[in-house]
Amino acid sequence: MSGRLVVCPTPIGNLEDVTLRVLAALRAADLVACEDTRHTRKLLDRYGVTGALVSYHEHNERERAAELVARMRAGAVVALVSDAGMPLVSDPGFILVQACIAAGLSVEVLPGPSSALAALVASGLAAERWRFVGFLPRKKAELERLVVGTQETLVAFESPKRLVATLALLAEKDPGRQVAVCRELTKLHEEVRRGSAAEITAHYEREPPRGEVVLVVAAAPPGAGAPDMAERALAALRALVDAGARPRPAAKALAELTGVPANRLYRALTESPAERQR
Repeated sequence: MSGRLVVCPTPIGNLEDVTLRVLAALRAADLVACEDTRHTRKLLDRYGVTGALVSYHEHNERERAAELVARMRAGAVVALVSDAGMPLVSDPGFILVQACIAAGLSVEVLPGPSSALAALVASGLAAERWRFVGFLPRKKAELERLVVGTQETLVAFESPKRLVATLALLAEKDPGRQVAVCRELTKLHEEVRRGSAAEITAHYEREPPRGEVVLVVAAAPPGAGAPDMAERALAALRALVDAGARPRPAAKALAELTGVPANRLYRALTESPAERQR
């Protein structure tokens, strides 16, 4: 068969979660690109899979992607894995997939383990509309806007060292907001703790969390945080216009960032007394 890329999700903890299709793809691949060759070798040895491994991580993505594309153009089948879960989801792989698409190479994605999906389902929170944001930002203003003002169920990775501070911020603004902390999923010490932001904050203040954490936060109540966000978006629009930006394009850009309708921002700007005096 012609050269191609096969994206293979790997277990997030329990090695028995690997799928039969992933094992077949790893056996058939000419080359397995992985974050840590030693880590991936443990999985392959468990199932008797042999084959060549090559490192592909955040520090060598561009250089290695070019090499792998050249190999695939020559007919090689490359399997891409990360240390855990689905490649590209807060893991390396995006540059390689983009390079394959640009080169006209086939990209096959196999289904498999995902800590984000496992946590969403385990949380017991609404799954009709949800948003995955990867690792949470460290700046307090960005964190508050994202976590407190979320308009759909939010799924995020968080460091155990910062989890209590993140929960405390939410508990201060909305103590009754429902959250779930999913820790060490599929591993020996797996824990899913559900409750209000105030309750979960108090628990982890007493018992600091350890291991890998996925935080799930319920959507804000209808209208919660909307006035504050609208005011901040309008203030940002005024600052952009004062700096020379055109009102309509600036309003459209801010709408995409904040969720406040562009027409609403533009009307508020043009109908303000200060704007009419210009």
